[in-house]
Amino acid sequence: MSIVCHIRYRIDPFKCAAFEEYARNWLTIIPRCGGDLIGYFMPHEGTNDIAHALIGFESLAAYETYRAKLRTDPDAVRNFDFATRERLVLREERTFLHRVVSVG
Repeated sequence: MSIVCHIRYRIDPFKCAAFEEYARNWLTIIPRCGGDLIGYFMPHEGTNDIAHALIGFESLAAYETYRAKLRTDPDAVRNFDFATRERLVLREERTFLHRVVSVG
């Protein structure tokens, strides 16, 4: 894994259980579509409207291939529709990261 896509979700704090269902659905969809899912993380203590996801990829090209597969995967489409219908995600931000490694 060369890069990690960090997704920061601002969620409706009154719909945490529904967002957790949405996140749980991705646990099988993301690997099937080519992402190396590190995990989804729900608010626990403190800020109650921020959730995170971390997904690894070999390259930005691999990420683009993954995104194309998501658009045609029936379970992914259903999950996106569920989130839209329930208005679970108020805002979504993506940041691409790389790991810092020692030199020598």
